Amino acid sequence: MQLNEQREWNRFYAEGSPIDIELPTGSLSDLLDERVAQYAGNDAIAFFGKALSYRELGDRVARVAEGLRTLGVKQGDRVALVMPNAPQHVIAFYAVLRLGAIVVEHNPLYTHDELEVQFRDHGAQIVIAWDKVAPLIQSLPADLGIGTIVAVNITTAMPRAMRLALALPIAKAKESRNKLTASAPGTVSFTTLERSRPLDSAHPRPVVTDVACLQYTSGTTGSPKGAIITHGNLWANARQGKAWMPNFLPGKGSIYGLLPMFHSFGVLLSVIYAVETGSRAVLFPTFDPELVSQAAKKFPPTFIPAVPPMFDRLARVARDGNLDLSQVVYSISGAMTLTPAVVNRWESVAGSMLNEGYGLTETSPVALANPFDENTRKIGTIGIPFPSTDIKVVDPNQPTVEVALGEVGELLIAGPQVFQGYWNRPEETAATLLEGGWLRTGDLVVQDEDGFMTVVDRKKELIITGGFNVSPSEVERVMNAVDGVAETAVVGIPRGGGAEVVTAVVILEEGATLDEDALRQAAREHLAEYKRPTSYVVWEELPKSLIGKVLRRIVRETLIADRKATRAVVADDTE
Repeated sequence: MQLNEQREWNRFYAEGSPIDIELPTGSLSDLLDERVAQYAGNDAIAFFGKALSYRELGDRVARVAEGLRTLGVKQGDRVALVMPNAPQHVIAFYAVLRLGAIVVEHNPLYTHDELEVQFRDHGAQIVIAWDKVAPLIQSLPADLGIGTIVAVNITTAMPRAMRLALALPIAKAKESRNKLTASAPGTVSFTTLERSRPLDSAHPRPVVTDVACLQYTSGTTGSPKGAIITHGNLWANARQGKAWMPNFLPGKGSIYGLLPMFHSFGVLLSVIYAVETGSRAVLFPTFDPELVSQAAKKFPPTFIPAVPPMFDRLARVARDGNLDLSQVVYSISGAMTLTPAVVNRWESVAGSMLNEGYGLTETSPVALANPFDENTRKIGTIGIPFPSTDIKVVDPNQPTVEVALGEVGELLIAGPQVFQGYWNRPEETAATLLEGGWLRTGDLVVQDEDGFMTVVDRKKELIITGGFNVSPSEVERVMNAVDGVAETAVVGIPRGGGAEVVTAVVILEEGATLDEDALRQAAREHLAEYKRPTSYVVWEELPKSLIGKVLRRIVRETLIADRKATRAVVADDTE
């Protein structure tokens, strides 16, 4: 019998971690109601030092849900959220779910073009947006059918003294009661929704199998797709995380929301897992070590989920004596490779373990992780499967055929956190979800004799930068539209720490010269910052297959070799 069929890796779990979890039977609305009743007076959210209790969170969710209902939101509707981390984001998330509607998260830094592509796919007619980006939403084409935009001024969640210090406009209390106007013209104020009466408790509730979210991902093909994730998927993954970290005491912790909530990693840990554990979610609208240091003085962190560059920067701040990490019980890293150097730097100042996890948007998102046990974890691997999670390592060309231990194969995952498919994409769903609920990850791995996995290559050609996926095809389309450009190949070049630099190799039309300013301007207009190439290289031709497909792997390998050769020449000259 194969190792993965027996779940023999369970013997390496930390003490107290079960091999299986109790699967949820209710919805995330039920989860919130349970925690509101259980931890009514405890802090649910902290934002710039101002706390919101679970009782207050439950009340505001009920009021915003009623406000959305009066705007016409009903079961199955998609409601787009376009905002940074803030208390209003959490409130809006649960309010949408309470109506049986579907949350669609968006990066608030996306460009007009990027938002239009996703809105055409999901068709949301109600949008809850940061007031700074509301005008951008208003500029989207009329044929998208967007009806109402609810504008969110996140500064209203800050302490009054801070708003005064920042010289932010503050309405007088009387004006706030009588003139609940939106901060962006032509929109509805989120404050108006918060002043609604609470939703009738008899209003139909969502169930465990209902769709909770559409999380957009480039998946394995590079084209944005909405991953269909249910209430049960998300709650199960939160329970799996709770089982993985048995020493994280319910109702006692402070979880630092450094990861953006529009990212699946951030949604799970800052919005779902925080409520599952009755914790205080300390939210940050952007990653700033100074903000983290200030927050830690009032709300010391006990659990920090983040990406390697964040851990590295915070460890350096702590090393300099400007951040106390002594109360951190658990830290988990994802989205990119965690190096031993970052682990050592973090653990030298935090005094607790930092482990790597692995997952995909399609797994809600966590599926594997290193156990929080000094004697069994293996730094440099992505760990072993979560409780109630099964894996297979198969021949990439014959996914029904398992490879032997120690051989390279494609990782398949099955478990309660595996998504339901892609929105309006039955063919791609069929290619990704196999019989028996097995998810093809597209990642090539090696499994050792203990069940620990190591990623050795990516079947897909997505670029990982800053913890986010970048589709080469998407960037290439923008570059190819620039005058004088005949063709481009976009690849990621390693820069250390598991991150990659987006690099564009450009083939010019005959007689044309490289106009780097024009390329950069096009990128600024059509691509989010993390997708924009940082460097442009001109070649005479691109390597292609016999059928004319650009061989990005060869492009990438050539650029890496050229860089190494250049470094060697420089070093030789220096000597």
